[in-house]
Amino acid sequence: MDLMEKLEPIIIFITIIIGLFSSNIHIISCYSENLINIFLCLMLLGVFLEIPINNIKKSFKNANFTIASLIINFLWTPLFGYFLGSLFLNGNIDVWIGFFMMILTPCTDWYLVFTKIAKGDLTLSLSILPINLVLQIILLPIYLVIFFSSGNTMEYAQLLYSLLIVIVIPFVLAQIIKFILNNDLKEKVTDLFSDLEIWFLALAVFCIFASQGELLSANLDSVITIFFPLIIFFIVNIILDLIVAKKINFTYSEYASLTMITLARNSPLALAIAINSFQGHELITIALVIGPLIELPVLYIVSKFCLWVKSYELIYH
Repeated sequence: MDLMEKLEPIIIFITIIIGLFSSNIHIISCYSENLINIFLCLMLLGVFLEIPINNIKKSFKNANFTIASLIINFLWTPLFGYFLGSLFLNGNIDVWIGFFMMILTPCTDWYLVFTKIAKGDLTLSLSILPINLVLQIILLPIYLVIFFSSGNTMEYAQLLYSLLIVIVIPFVLAQIIKFILNNDLKEKVTDLFSDLEIWFLALAVFCIFASQGELLSANLDSVITIFFPLIIFFIVNIILDLIVAKKINFTYSEYASLTMITLARNSPLALAIAINSFQGHELITIALVIGPLIELPVLYIVSKFCLWVKSYELIYH
């Protein structure tokens, strides 16, 4: 592990703190939101440059992995998330809805970065992305209606726009770069973006908290109420992923990928949905804003836990 990997959690924590303080600076809080997607795109460009696109088709043949991840993400998670919300957040329906939206939407961007840290199978993790995207678009409003009898509708154009900007553009650009550059230049560009991934991630985190820090500060009580069910969700799913991986005889890289796919939640994307679909319900937005505050450090810790599992051969291969 190089020095930058060791400093990664410290960099993220410092970035969160600086972002929260910077939210008091008007010019930063006003414009930082517009920069979130730019830094996410740059970060993902580096990730996509490292992925051998020719091998992606092989990942779709891994039926056990696909079925396990979909059952955990879209059957177990909404039921467990609703149970946790009813247990801890029943007194505040908006916070409950925000928590539920965050729990139900698997990550579509930086889970790949933490999969890389945990030495999971990036190609396999990327292959499941289109399925997760389609199912969360379809199932999120359905589950909201089933569990909360909500009559609100989402702005699908915003969701599609976010997908285009954050996923499609950097993915296509990465393939173009790999196609037009010779092997030496391609390797240098890939190494450069690989080294800069943590900084792009840190800048994206900074912009998220700088743009929403004031709203967060005004509702700190929401942080306390949502903290416990979210931590319980992470702990239970970490154990569940390990049990499932051992039962199905997953390789270590499959286990690490499953863990990140089923733990990482899509707070930035869900936030865009909430802002456009639940206008006037600020606490729903608050619940989603504080998600990365808890999620990012947890994902880093979990990535190291996965490496610990590998070192003690709790998952073989």
